[in-house]
Amino acid sequence: MLGRSFQVIGIPWPDLNDGLFYNDVVKPSDSGMSLIDFYSRKYKSSAPLEGWLQRIQNEQITIDGQVITDPETILRIGSEVVYRRFPWKEPDTPCLLEVLYEDDEMIALNKPSGLQVLPGGVFQQRTVLTQLQWWSSKQSSSVSEELHPVPVHRLGRGTSGILLCAKTRLARTQFAAYFADGTSCVGRSRNNTMEEGTKRKISKIYRALVAGIIHDDEVSIDQPIGRMRYPGVAQGLYVATSSGKPAYSKVNVLERDEQGKHTLVQVEIQSGRPHQIRIHLSSIGHPLLGDPLYVAGGQPNCLHSELVDQSFAEDGGYQRPTKPVPGDCGYYLHAHQLVLHHPKTSEVVKIVAPLPPILRTHGESEDAGNRVG
Repeated sequence: MLGRSFQVIGIPWPDLNDGLFYNDVVKPSDSGMSLIDFYSRKYKSSAPLEGWLQRIQNEQITIDGQVITDPETILRIGSEVVYRRFPWKEPDTPCLLEVLYEDDEMIALNKPSGLQVLPGGVFQQRTVLTQLQWWSSKQSSSVSEELHPVPVHRLGRGTSGILLCAKTRLARTQFAAYFADGTSCVGRSRNNTMEEGTKRKISKIYRALVAGIIHDDEVSIDQPIGRMRYPGVAQGLYVATSSGKPAYSKVNVLERDEQGKHTLVQVEIQSGRPHQIRIHLSSIGHPLLGDPLYVAGGQPNCLHSELVDQSFAEDGGYQRPTKPVPGDCGYYLHAHQLVLHHPKTSEVVKIVAPLPPILRTHGESEDAGNRVG
């Protein structure tokens, strides 16, 4: 007997993306400033001074529709300033997504590891959102803008599994309320239990493989999560810190490696802080196996990392950091189950994403082998 098959969506990525346009309108506070000062000060995290000079000389900047190559051009209030980033080849990523569930209100996808959910950094086209837009545009002409699906939460680029997307404004609003309610419950009390999950409208269960042996069968983690300055992460890196926001995870051990190298766990989260599972498990001394960024204590692998090469790249921007960043892959984390109240009918819906072989227990692997056989 063969396993269940799913509809697959996705088309191959073009070699180059479409590039980007960044628009600004000169404010009174910026009037009288030179073009180079405007960009090198306002967007210093994008490129060094020399990089912005290169972009200006490459005719990538316009003011009110006119290409400007003089970096000392003075800006006037109300002028529209546009920087065009030329198309570039994004890193290789998967393009196919399994449809785990779909109706008129929502669609749930099985996201592969290595595919980013929303545009950001070097990934502006090769994202789940882009594939959703391409897929929905090819549906029947009766499909309106109301039915264009959008992800309602994020999964890390290296995380695989269930990604929930809303097709309608109603679903979008309801899902936002579901997620906000779960996070606010953590903020109201530090003595949460996952039994409270029966009152919640949405719950998520993950599988993960962690380094070392977790001896307790069940572990509750309420380590707050906040941000710290970190090279290559403009908005700051999320880490374990007592000054952060409340977060809660419940960990259940499923299987321990006989050689003492790793533990297979199930993790249920109530809050949804960025990189919560990676940070929480590393905070108790068991980072995800293969995680290049987070180490024991819920801190980055290189606290004092710097950009080794301060020169600018071909497009004028900074060289990529040589140290790990959140989007780096290599760890084993899978969004396995999602239980939620349907946004329109309130009916309970359970969605399951098939487990990667490495995240199955021995019993599950044997069952899968018997089904194939």
